[in-house]
Order: sequence, then C-alpha cells, then structure tokens
Amino acid sequence: MAVKPRVLLGVGGGVAAYKVAYLASRLVQDGIDVRVAMTPRALEFVGAATFEGLTGRPVIRSSTQIDADGSVPHIESARAAQVYCIAPATAGLLARLANGAADDAVALLALTCRCPLLLCPAMNDAMWTTAVVQANCEALRRRGAEFLGPVAGHLAEGYDAVGRMVEPTRIRDRLLQLVAGAS
Repeated sequence: MAVKPRVLLGVGGGVAAYKVAYLASRLVQDGIDVRVAMTPRALEFVGAATFEGLTGRPVIRSSTQIDADGSVPHIESARAAQVYCIAPATAGLLARLANGAADDAVALLALTCRCPLLLCPAMNDAMWTTAVVQANCEALRRRGAEFLGPVAGHLAEGYDAVGRMVEPTRIRDRLLQLVAGAS
C-alpha cells in the first residue's frame, strides 16, 4: 500500500484560523495525511476538536505531548512531513520564527522540520507594512521559507487593504504542488 503524502499545518492565533479548518478538510479529501499543530492563541479562535475531527489525529499543542501510541508528535511529525504550512502567520508568530523561538508547538516545529516551509501571513495592513515585520519576513526568506500572501481584501477591522490571508484554495493548490515535488 502506498504511503499517503504528509502535510503538517501550523495554525497561528488570528481570526483567519477558521479558514485553515476548511484547508485541512480539503487536504484530507485529497488523500493527504494531515497533522495539525496550534499555538495557544489559535485555540482561542478555533477549537482543537475541529481539527481532530477533520484529520482524525490529535492536535499538537506542546513539546511535552505524548500521543496514545507513545510517540512524541512534534518529533514524529517533523520527520514525516513533506511540507509544513503555517497559516495564519501573524506578525507575532513571524517574529518568533525569525528569531528562532520555540515557545509553542508551531514555532518549535518550524525549527525541527527539514521539509519546505510555506508561510501564509495574515494581519492588519499597518502591521504588515512595518519595517520590523518586513525584516522578519526577509530573514525567513533567506532561510528558505516561501511566502504565499498576504493579499488585498476585506480585513477583520472592517475595511479593504493588504494583509488578508490568501484563500484556502490557493494554499491547497500550492501545497499539492509542493507535495508532488517532494515525492
């Protein structure tokens, strides 16, 4: 039996986190083995039970977590993933990633994964255009991270500007390309 392609989804703490549930569902329907990690802030927007129901796998919440089978998910998932996608990648999460912090499961996995890293930013336009956020993005690009978005569109603040996370269908399409390239 062929091994399913494996995608790791890191969910950041922004309102766009709800879109990642749709993304996870579509990837599972595409025959992808999906594992989800969430920041504590992400859990304030979407519950772990949503992702666990969609993927059939426990959400990775910490570096001390041990799954029912005795495996350590942040180690096993990092080894197995063909692509790691973080969405929404908030300004705070990008700063932690750029500085090598490992203070939550999502950031920790970014340090331990050896597969391609796809970042999908989402934040207020004022944040996105600051020099510090752009410097963090540039540091991550130099280390090989790929960015998809943000795009112009309606923001949670109630107006249109650049900062909206790309739609899940675009993320899915890019993930499928990356998985195909990793096979």
